Amino acid sequence: MANNMIPVTILTGFLGSGKTTLLKRILNEKHGMKIAVIENEFGEENIDNDILVQDTGEQIIQMSNGCICCTIRGDLSRVLGDLAAQKQEGKLDFDRVVIETTGLANPGPVAQTFFMDNQIADEFLLDAIITLVDAKHGDQQLDEHEVVQRQVGFADRLFLTKADLVDDATLGDLRHRLLHMNPKAQIRVVNFGEADIKEVFDLRGFNLNAKLEIDPDFLAEDEHGHAHDHDHDHDHDHANCDHDHDHCNHEGHDHGHHHHHAHHDDKIKSFVFRSDRPFDPNKLEDFLGGILQIYGERLLRYKGVLYMKGVDRKVVFQGVHQMMGSDLAAKWQPIEKKTNKMVFIGIELPQDLITDGLEACLV
Repeated sequence: MANNMIPVTILTGFLGSGKTTLLKRILNEKHGMKIAVIENEFGEENIDNDILVQDTGEQIIQMSNGCICCTIRGDLSRVLGDLAAQKQEGKLDFDRVVIETTGLANPGPVAQTFFMDNQIADEFLLDAIITLVDAKHGDQQLDEHEVVQRQVGFADRLFLTKADLVDDATLGDLRHRLLHMNPKAQIRVVNFGEADIKEVFDLRGFNLNAKLEIDPDFLAEDEHGHAHDHDHDHDHDHANCDHDHDHCNHEGHDHGHHHHHAHHDDKIKSFVFRSDRPFDPNKLEDFLGGILQIYGERLLRYKGVLYMKGVDRKVVFQGVHQMMGSDLAAKWQPIEKKTNKMVFIGIELPQDLITDGLEACLV
């Protein structure tokens, strides 16, 4: 992969979650980075007009700290193509792109642009999707708007804003809920847009690498919940628990402080599959191909590090909807325990069907 690819960060979050505050900071802070910001907006919460000129012929505005801004109401790939061309011709100078999606938008199609359009895929590298969640209204928004659940499900990192307006218990419960929807996104509390730039850029959420970050709290809670009911050799922890705590046998282990989670039957759920037995590569390929064909629309993000029969290296894979990529990573070290670890995040996925199918692909 060429090093001169331009990294892209997608910033998403429901209306009022604080994206504009965060963006203003990025646009005005002295961080020495040249950033092009694309506001993929429909006019409902634009950054102040003194920063962005609307509807003039000149769509691109240069900021005092070297950032550039443009508001688009059109086709994203066209604008990206435009920016890349102007950069190559030396008309514009920027190192990375931030796309702010409208608060009502599903980030899926924006992310897919970077996989479907070859010209875009050659120039730009999708780094991460960052979702802002308003700590005060997050619960209600998750209950009322499926798009907010999608924004959470797609995220590589979650920023909780307005945390100063709620007590610790409320914040803890919201974290717990988000964790079950997306165990691979790290959660950070951010006040008034004060996220360290390092928390925003170069997160490498879409890299194919052998590091699969799953929040350890999520796994710990789950292992603790299931400790009594399996000691067989391929613990795929929560194959049969669908995380809404209604039908799940670790309610009793929750020690009461999350007892009201049963009310949130979130459509978006995640589950992790693990096994110490190797996969049969052909069976797995067929099975995943079928799953993507049938459930691709409902699969938001999925990732894994795989132990394949006859392959001395780790195989890493990840995808968005139907678009999946895989690659060979480092060799398994002699001291390493070879194991499969996969995470799936999606809308009403048939968890048992997928885990049973994966189980059937093991050697």
